[in-house]
Amino acid sequence: MSVTGVGHGPGRRRPMTVFLNSLTPKFYVALTGTSSLISGLIFIFEWWYFHKHGTSFIEQVSVSHLRPLMGGTEGSISEPGSPSSSRESETSRQNLSECKVWRNPLNLFRGAEYRRYTWVTGKEPLTYYDMNLSAQDHQTFFTCDTDFLRPSDTVMQKAWRERNPPARIKAAYQALELNNDCATAYVLLAEEEATTIVDAERLFKQALKAGETIYRRSQQCQHQSPQHEAQLRRDTNVLVYIKRRLAMCARKLGRIREAVKIMRDLMKEFPPLTMLNIHENLLESLLELQAYADVQAVLAKYDDISLPKSAAICYTAALLKTRTVSDKFSPETASRRGLSTAEINAVEAIHRAVEFNPHVPKYLLEMKSLILPPEHILKRGDSEAIAYAFFHLQHWKRIEGALNLLQCTWEGTFRMIPYPLEKGHLFYPYPSCTETADRELLPPFHHVSVYPKKELPFFIHFTAGLCSSTAMIALLTHQFPEIMGVFAKAKEHALLGREHCTRPTYEESWMGVLHIMLKRYSGCCANEDQLEHGLLENFPNLTPLRDHTLPTFSWKATVVH
Repeated sequence: MSVTGVGHGPGRRRPMTVFLNSLTPKFYVALTGTSSLISGLIFIFEWWYFHKHGTSFIEQVSVSHLRPLMGGTEGSISEPGSPSSSRESETSRQNLSECKVWRNPLNLFRGAEYRRYTWVTGKEPLTYYDMNLSAQDHQTFFTCDTDFLRPSDTVMQKAWRERNPPARIKAAYQALELNNDCATAYVLLAEEEATTIVDAERLFKQALKAGETIYRRSQQCQHQSPQHEAQLRRDTNVLVYIKRRLAMCARKLGRIREAVKIMRDLMKEFPPLTMLNIHENLLESLLELQAYADVQAVLAKYDDISLPKSAAICYTAALLKTRTVSDKFSPETASRRGLSTAEINAVEAIHRAVEFNPHVPKYLLEMKSLILPPEHILKRGDSEAIAYAFFHLQHWKRIEGALNLLQCTWEGTFRMIPYPLEKGHLFYPYPSCTETADRELLPPFHHVSVYPKKELPFFIHFTAGLCSSTAMIALLTHQFPEIMGVFAKAKEHALLGREHCTRPTYEESWMGVLHIMLKRYSGCCANEDQLEHGLLENFPNLTPLRDHTLPTFSWKATVVH
């Protein structure tokens, strides 16, 4: 006997045929219903995972785990010097630069603001990733290689690396016991232990007194060795940080002119430290004073093509141009007579700002709820939009008609930007990595704004279609078990093959369906003609069966049979 005969002979086919012929319609209802339930659960999970993580779970698992097992990555490995390798490295460097996070120039105080929010709501406004970036910043700004020369600085070096807030506060007090003039210890206590802005300002003033003394001492010794130069850079960073936070305390306590003076003095005394973006603090304070001429002067210096842009610069420039026309702007009048030169300039400024960061208008127009801004932001991302709108929404509301003009014109920006975003209009193409970085920076209870809107993955459509089709089959099988049973048997014979079982013909399959229909309709029909007329009227597909396939077909004989 051949191998084929053993594996595929009639003996193996007959038990399968007997088993399938013994299945009842209830089995098919249970089968299709269970399939519909499982596919529905998969569809719901896929939908939830996509909205939470922005990608398909099935697709991610397939790419991460199944593709390496199938050898999908072997063909993509290139030599280090090949053109494809250089293109990949160039693309990775570009994505890295696009997704660089920046210290939020208007970041809040942890103890006096973030922690109070946690006490009231029970939610953590800062993510671990955001706080870890802050810890790295503190180690960069407040430590140097000569910390071992001063015991208090050694203690603070460990404090900045500590993850537990109570442990950091305890280490700060230990540093003050070793040296009462440890400026960084006062900084830590002002940031994390102080529960009000007044307490934070008091501690920062103590830190300023100690920091100025250390700074003058470092200036005298800066030329003695490279270590002393590094120590001077560290002490300069500490002093600038303290003065900036004191200016922010004055701003929050209503002493705005004092805050503006401190910021201007900082920008004059330490011009190289532009990476701290102190001008953004100054812009917000000047807007609060409604000193729009001074705001324009700051923009003229920093809104330059050679300098990095930000939402604060672009939207403040748009606000100033909007201010000149917003009080008299009317969409009906503009559509009737056209836009004036000033209105065109304002609209172009709004389009420029929206192209840079398309997430901001929804927060300014209160289409999305605001949360506390993170300590770090991603430029052109949702985190930057939150940080800008949190502080600048009041300035837009103060100018009559500004939000109305924004609402009427901001969506027109997207008609000017090519889609897909292979190139920009006034700026570089919008980066594709903002969603991932923003999800790391923003708390999980916030719904991250995504631009451009992503299309639903294939597996969501597939599972939705599978769930719907199996649910429909289950419903039809439950309502018409005899008809669906005939079709199931026909499909069964088609799958098993014609050579080992008697496969019903087209006529036999339709005869089974017809028999079921006649049993249902024969009781309400007076004669054979009425029965034939009723069946053909409700089921037109039976006409070719009567006329061509079975020319000698008799309705009455079928009923009797």
